[in-house]
Amino acid sequence: MLDSFKTNSKDVNLLELLKGSSTAFSFRVIGLGFSYIFTLLITRGYGAKVMGIFALSLTVLQVSSVIGRLGMDTALLRFVSEYSSQGIWSLIKEISKKALKIVIYISIFVSIIVFYYSPFIAQHVFHKSYLSIYFKIISVGIVPIVLYFTNAERLRGLKKIKEYSFIKNMGLNLFASILLFVSFFFVKKIYVPIVVYVISIFIMLAFSVFLWNKNFNQKVINNKNVDDYKSKIKTMSYKNILSVSIPMFLTSSLALIMGWTDIFMLGMLKSTTEVGIYRVAFRVAAMTSIALLSVNAIAAPKFAEFWAKDDMKGFKKMAQQSTKLIFQTSLPIILVFWLFPSFILGIFGNEFKKGVLVLIILTFGQFINAVVGSVGYILQMTGKEKILQYVVFVAVLVNIGLNIVLIPKYGINGAAFASMFGLAIINIIPSFLVKKYYGFYTVNFKGLIKGMRS
Repeated sequence: MLDSFKTNSKDVNLLELLKGSSTAFSFRVIGLGFSYIFTLLITRGYGAKVMGIFALSLTVLQVSSVIGRLGMDTALLRFVSEYSSQGIWSLIKEISKKALKIVIYISIFVSIIVFYYSPFIAQHVFHKSYLSIYFKIISVGIVPIVLYFTNAERLRGLKKIKEYSFIKNMGLNLFASILLFVSFFFVKKIYVPIVVYVISIFIMLAFSVFLWNKNFNQKVINNKNVDDYKSKIKTMSYKNILSVSIPMFLTSSLALIMGWTDIFMLGMLKSTTEVGIYRVAFRVAAMTSIALLSVNAIAAPKFAEFWAKDDMKGFKKMAQQSTKLIFQTSLPIILVFWLFPSFILGIFGNEFKKGVLVLIILTFGQFINAVVGSVGYILQMTGKEKILQYVVFVAVLVNIGLNIVLIPKYGINGAAFASMFGLAIINIIPSFLVKKYYGFYTVNFKGLIKGMRS
């Protein structure tokens, strides 16, 4: 299916897209492999209930980390991509310094709040007081995960895709799987999966700091444009940085709310066993987005680069090429999941086969995601982050409403439908917005069909 790209071998940007995407894809596949190994170790070693406890603890961690980052990770992706293409390294250093100072203070505050209010969250949110100790353990990982995610996006802005992919997509699950496997020989307590996950976060923070310093410091030393950009460096105040990061934070927060509403509400209304089954089906369905995330690894900084250079022809071409690549590489995985859902979920244990319909529904949402491509990043990398924020807000309201109505009656299947419908809104509406603002659709159906036939 990728043969149609070969005729464009002289296209430097396409070659960069293919190279970066294939690198990110390789690391993501390996990372997903370790992710499922980690999940298997929990489900086979502890069962669905402990998987549910881990899923709820991870939910608290993810929500807390989004608050702690305050959108700075995505903002730094945009800033680093834009200014590195212009060689303004000192400005990147100044922005990074201010951004990191903000996220450190906020993430420490969030960590303290989660630690001390763990009993309240466990009892009054999830109605399961025994979760308190697990939430306290996970709170220790909030600050390091915020910093390592932020460092990963800075590396991505430099288009260091290999380093970014290892940090963001592979390393955490690799070390968590190794540590959890080793723990079986020494201790087998319910809290162990969460503890080894937190330890792995600290390991990845150390890696991210090392890789950023290695790839960036020399550029600052050799920077020749300091005097030319002193005035611009001074104008990049905390207020200016926050004006970009806050809308991205709100978008990320809303997207996270939508992504985890089903887990939260299942945790409140259903058993932890059902949460565990749904979580596994959700993780399997997420595997279909591997091509989208891999292509986005390099496409997002390329969008910012084209936009900074005012190259709309290259911008359109990159958007449509990336969408075509995403769709053609995602479709085979989607078809496999539609055809053999029971077999795939049965790998994790017979009790997880109850999530067959969940997997089919969620995979359909990912199919829509693959068809339209990187529309969200196109808006975020071109100054339309506030518009995307409103779209995601609508999707969240619809998702929450559907979860409230459907979960009591249809359980995990109702949660899956709500998630799929919200994902459709987040992808379809931005697709039309790209057409409105930039004059083109990211998806070219004639090109997709032609590429699949070739």
